[in-house]
Parts: sequence; structure tokens; C-alpha cells
Amino acid sequence: MRHAYSVETVRAAEKALMARLPEGTLMKRAAAGLAVACGDLLRRNGRVYGSRVLLLVGSGDNGGDTLYAGARLARRGAGVRAVLTAPDKVHRAGLAALLAAGGLVLDGPDPGPFGPVDLVVDGITGIGGRGGLRPGAAELVRAVTRGHAPVLSVDLPSGVEADTGQVLGAAVRADATVTFGAYKPGLLVDPAAEHAGALRLVDIGLGPELPARPDLEALQYADVAALLPMPDAESDKYRRGVVGVAAGSERYPGAAVLAVAGALHGGAGAVRFAGPGADAVIARFPEVLVHPGPPSKPGRVQAWVIGPGLGDSSSAAGAVADVLAADVPVLVDADGLRLMDAGAVRARTAPTVLTPHAGEAAALLGVEREEVEAGRLAAVRELAARYDATVLLKGSTTLVAEGDAPVRINPTGTSWLATAGSGDVLSGLTGSLLAAGLAPRDAASVGAYLHGLAARRASDGAPVAAQDVADAVPAAWRDVRA
Repeated sequence: MRHAYSVETVRAAEKALMARLPEGTLMKRAAAGLAVACGDLLRRNGRVYGSRVLLLVGSGDNGGDTLYAGARLARRGAGVRAVLTAPDKVHRAGLAALLAAGGLVLDGPDPGPFGPVDLVVDGITGIGGRGGLRPGAAELVRAVTRGHAPVLSVDLPSGVEADTGQVLGAAVRADATVTFGAYKPGLLVDPAAEHAGALRLVDIGLGPELPARPDLEALQYADVAALLPMPDAESDKYRRGVVGVAAGSERYPGAAVLAVAGALHGGAGAVRFAGPGADAVIARFPEVLVHPGPPSKPGRVQAWVIGPGLGDSSSAAGAVADVLAADVPVLVDADGLRLMDAGAVRARTAPTVLTPHAGEAAALLGVEREEVEAGRLAAVRELAARYDATVLLKGSTTLVAEGDAPVRINPTGTSWLATAGSGDVLSGLTGSLLAAGLAPRDAASVGAYLHGLAARRASDGAPVAAQDVADAVPAAWRDVRA
């Protein structure tokens, strides 16, 4: 599992570790790891010896890491030049090391006789940077990234917010980022994550100094495999989980079909469907148990999914109220989010999972959509607190928040999921995991992970429809278990 920590936590850990080590040890460790990563990028397109590296060097330790790494590259035969964005605040020892190794300092972004560069290293600002790049630094970045040289950022792309994932001004768009000691939230949460490129974590020994509870975490294959509910020899449909689905309408019957598809492919022992879309559901999935409604009538379920394609009729509102009154886990999506009563959600004793996209989250919070998209971490945390629920905020990086637990980030998302109906599949899939007995936070996290994997499998780089994603869920399940 990937863990991310706030700037304050990372700095406290660094301070505690530095107190026990000789001066400069952490910077040397960081610089060594950074130099290795630079060498790996250079070798992809040639070799380190004879390559041309341009360092963009800011003040403080981030600039020091960059300079020391540049010195290592210079000693390996690379031609290394540095542009200092704050000459009066440059890390003096790092600069001396670079010059002693044969590196040079340029007066400006024009490399002159140095010629085109093979790698740009962004060491302008570190985790303490706020509010985007200053105008001079932004112009420098534009000037040196007009070519095709890859850009590698040091610890964090300069200009992005380390703790929130916000991008509040001009910022570097890196092809890769090398971060030290621990991941920072901004490396995993959009929009900042879009600027980071491929991530590489360099171990500098912070592990023992970091708290056991991170600020954010991202599940990996092994974590998901350990959570997947697997039937045993004694399993029956109730042990596997019976999920109720109240979705679709005369106008949107497809939403019912897609939500049921997600539930069936997600491993449910049985699906009970309540609503007006029964004919469409049975035509596609004859094994589903259907009932015209209301949701309290179809029979025993172990979790409910309500909302996709429900519409805004009085019967739809009644169905939402009916489901929220049930004493089983409930997932509310799409139209259900508009129709639900906030007080009824907070009053529930059984778990509730809300799955809004940015627009729906904005409506629930009473803010503009742009505010949610710019500050996704703050939005998902606020929703979870306001509704006393588990909240899965869909988007380019899907986030799951619950109480004071670390926010979970889904690493498997793909832009091909931005297609009509894919959220309906996710709702049914997550509902099946709730019915199987997974805790709400785990069900939401595993559902999002499998959903993303299924989309990648179904699309393979080409356009994909929601039904294709649903059909690929079993293959994604197998991938995780392999």
C-alpha cells in the first residue's frame, strides 16, 4: 500500500532522523537516489556519458538535492548546467560540489553552445512551495520545456500544493517525479497528480519516524486481493451476499441494467431488483429476482443500491426514503443523491455510502463544481463529515473518505471511464461487496479499484462502453487474485 503524509508530518520525521545522523546525510541519500533516477531516464534515450542535463535550481534543500545530484551526473561524464532561480539563496555547498565536478552555471535559460538538452531537472520549489510559480520561474520553465527533453521533478513538481493536490497557478508538468522518504498527498490527488508523471520513491530512512496512520493511502494489488470476498465450500447465495438494486425508470431503463450488471459481475450471490425497469433487467439477466416495488417489498437483502436512473418522480423519492429506512448497508448514487434527506442519512445506524461525481458533490455542499474539482481532498472530507457517511468521490482520481480514517485514493482510474453509465456499474459492483460483508470503506475502495482495472482491460487504449466495463469485472477480479 502506498502511504502519503502531510508536509508537517514529513518535516517532523526528517527533523527527528537528522538529529541522530551526521549533518548532510539525508541530502546525500536524496541526491544519490535522484541521480540514479536521472541516469535511468537518460539511458532510455541513449546514455549518461556525454548527455546534456539542465538543472533548474531553487533555494533551500530542494535546490541542494538537485545540485548534489547534478554533481554525481557530472562525475559520470554528463554535461551538467544549472540555472539558479534565487542566486542569493542557493545551497552553497551543493553549488560548490557541482562546480568541482565540472558543472557550470548559466546566466539564463538559453543554453547557448551547450545545445539542446537531454533532461531537464526541476528543483525550483519543494514541498514548502505555495501558490504556483512566480512569474520569472514560470517563464524560465516555459523557455526550457519547449523542446522534447523529458522533465524530472525533485520531490514535487514545482508550483503544485503538496498537501492538497491543488494547482493554484503556473506549475511544472513533469514526465517523472522523484520524491523522498514518503509520498505527499499532491502526488496522488488530481489536479496536482496530473503534473507529476511517473512516480519514484527514494527511501532515505524516514520509515521508523513516520506515524503508523498516514494522511492518505492507495491500495495495491496485494491489498485488494486480501480484501476480496471469496466463497468457500459452505457458501450459499446468502453467504455470498444478496444485494437489492432500486434503479432505472421508464425514461432510463438502461441504468437498471448496468447497475445489476455491476452487482452480478461483482460476485453477488443474488440480486433482487425493485422498480419499473424489470422487463429490461430480466431480458438481460434472467437470474435476477424482480419486483415492481417499493424496495421494502422484494424480500431479504444484505445491502441496497439506489439511485442510478431513478428520475425525480414522487415514487422515486419514496423509494429513496424506503431504502434509507432499511437496517442494512445502503449505497446512494446519482438521482438518489438529489432525492435523499440529509437528516435521514445522518440518522441511519447501518452504514451509508454516497458516490457523487464532482457536480453532485458540489450540489450537496452548496458550492460550484470548479471548487470541488480544484480541492477534491477537502470536498470528500467535508462530505463524509457532513453526512456521517462513507463518501466515494468519483473523478480522475477517485477518493474514499470515512470519518477520521486516512482518505483512500484509487490508482486504477482511466479517462475511458468518462462514459455514460460507468458510474451505474460502479454502484452495483460496490453494492455487491457491501452485501458480501466488506466494511463500507473497503467495499468502496475495492469497488473503485476493480472498476478501474475492468475499464483498462475492456478499453486497451480504445473507446469503451459501460456494459463492456461490467463484462470485464470478472477478468479484473482474476488479475487481482493472480
